[in-house]
This record gives sequence, structure tokens and C-alpha cells, in this order.
Amino acid sequence: MEPLEALERVVYLLDRALAPAPKVKAFARAAEIVAALDPLELAQRAEAGTLGELTGIGPSTGGVIVDACRGRVPDYLARLEAETVVPLGPGAELRRALQGDCHSHSTWSDGGASIEAMGRAARALGHRYLVITDHSPRMAVSRGLHAERLAQQRVELDAVNIVFAAEHAAGGPAFRLLHGLEVDINEDGSLDMDDDTLAGLDLVVASPHIKLRMDPRAMTRRLALAALHPHVDVLGHCTGRKVPPHGNRAGAEFDADLVFAACAEHGTAVEINTRPERQDPPEELLHLALEWRCKLVIDSDAHAPGQLEWVNYGCDKVALAGAEHDDVINTWDVDRLVTWGRPR
Repeated sequence: MEPLEALERVVYLLDRALAPAPKVKAFARAAEIVAALDPLELAQRAEAGTLGELTGIGPSTGGVIVDACRGRVPDYLARLEAETVVPLGPGAELRRALQGDCHSHSTWSDGGASIEAMGRAARALGHRYLVITDHSPRMAVSRGLHAERLAQQRVELDAVNIVFAAEHAAGGPAFRLLHGLEVDINEDGSLDMDDDTLAGLDLVVASPHIKLRMDPRAMTRRLALAALHPHVDVLGHCTGRKVPPHGNRAGAEFDADLVFAACAEHGTAVEINTRPERQDPPEELLHLALEWRCKLVIDSDAHAPGQLEWVNYGCDKVALAGAEHDDVINTWDVDRLVTWGRPR
């Protein structure tokens, strides 16, 4: 294993474990330094013990580099491989049926990796497609995309898809990036993007992010109107909760029967958001959504490549709830998904 490969794998695994951002950034920075350094100088410094003289290389990152230069799997990396495995139990069959992930973020908003890097990681996990759903403009803290930047993103996404198509023609697996958006649901139930722009996307996830503790009647109206919007395909992390140990925020209160009835009536999928700090919706609401015969979608909401593996959590949860595979829209092939995602 080359030093750069080892450092990049550590970053992947730290993201998989939802490690603190400073730790992830430290290893990512070390990877940048190694990529820019002459391999001979790197080897000499590793042997002489002078890696620490390089700004941005500390004891942990330096230890990984030294181990890799000596031709062995770094101890730090081996420990992470064992400790960060995402478990998969009763949902194993459903996980094999998943063909894609419908909620992910890139460096265009608050993600930590490029569109191409996210796509390659998804393809390596066996996905046939990945929907890039960066934030809408209201999420300024997350560098949300207005319509012009969304159009610019589409140009890059199409270019990456050409690369993936060429690799498939050369014998690689079939894979496709889809262009989506996680659009914010305003307090009055309207959406944080104009209808014409939404109509041009492959898939739209509508999520509440702020004012989650508003009056339950108003929140019910807010979510139901979003679910009924002709361009909304998925109702994302509907309660907006954050759970320990990675968060501590109570979810929104609303009439779930009315909201899920709207989803079922209009064919809007209810997202099973598998981020460890979200696990949204709670199990009782998942069962209620199934009682209303809502479509489901198991999403990672990944902001980095390693987080794409989190769909395992959702597969176990949905399998235990007794859902049929065909009720989970990301078990569908890409053509069926895109056709279904057209305005209803």
C-alpha cells in the first residue's frame, strides 16, 4: 500500500465512523502534502524520521506514512478497518437489492468530496446510480445552490457521466450519476426553488431544516404541502431530529397520519435517512408510513464517500419493519426511477 493510498483510506474510514471533522481534515491535509511531495524525498524523510518537519504532518499521520513506506499495512489503518465496519444483519437481502442512493452531497454545497469521487465510491459499493442532491440556496451555511449554480453543476455532472460511460464501454460496471436537489421546505410549505428549475431535475428531495419546533398544526401543513408538490419525489428526514451520541435535538411534532396520507396519495416516497445522528424517521413512524402504504427510500445522506455505506443501517430497519423490496424505490433500476421521478 502506497502512503497516499493509505492516507486516503484512513480518511474514508474516519468519514464512515463520523469522526470529528478536525481529525478527518488532518489526514486529508496529509494526503495533499504526500501527493505533492517527491516520492524519493518522502521515503528519505520516513527513514530519517523527519516527516514531522513538514507542516501538516503530525505523529498519527506520520505513523501511517512510515508504516506504508516500510511496506506494511499501517497499524492505525488496520484498527480503523476493524472498528468502523457498518453492520448488516436482517437487511442483507434488501441491501443486495439496492441499486442506488437517492440523497448525497458534494463539494458543491457542504459535502467533502467531488461529484466524481462520490460517484466512484458509490460504484465501488455496487450501486448502479447515485443521486447528487446538494442543498438549495436557503441553506447559506451549507453553500446552497441557486438556479445558476445548479445549472453549472449539471455541466460537471454530465461530463463525469461521459467518463463513467466510457469506462463501462471498456468493460467496467454500468453506473450513472443523477442530478437532484435537497430543497428546503419553507415554513408555509412552499419550496426554496422555482418550479421550472425543479422540473429539470432527475429527482427532488424536500426536507425541513429550520424552525422545526413550530406549532404542530403548522408543521403538518408545511410537510403535507411539500409532499403534494408535483416536483417533490421524496420527503426527506421528516422530523429533523438528532439523536445521541452524535446529536441531541428533538424532532418536529406533526400529524403523521395526515402527512403520510398525503405521501401515499401523491406517490411521494418517505425517506429512511440512515445518518447515525438522524435515524429519521423513528421506528414508530416508519411502521405508520408502511400502514399508509407509502413508498420508501433508504438514503445515506452522505457528505463524504465513506458515509455511503450507512445504507446498511436502513436496510436492517426496513427489513425488520416488513417492507416489500418493491416498496423501496432505490431497489428500482435507473430508468424506472427517473421515469417515476417526473412531475406527477
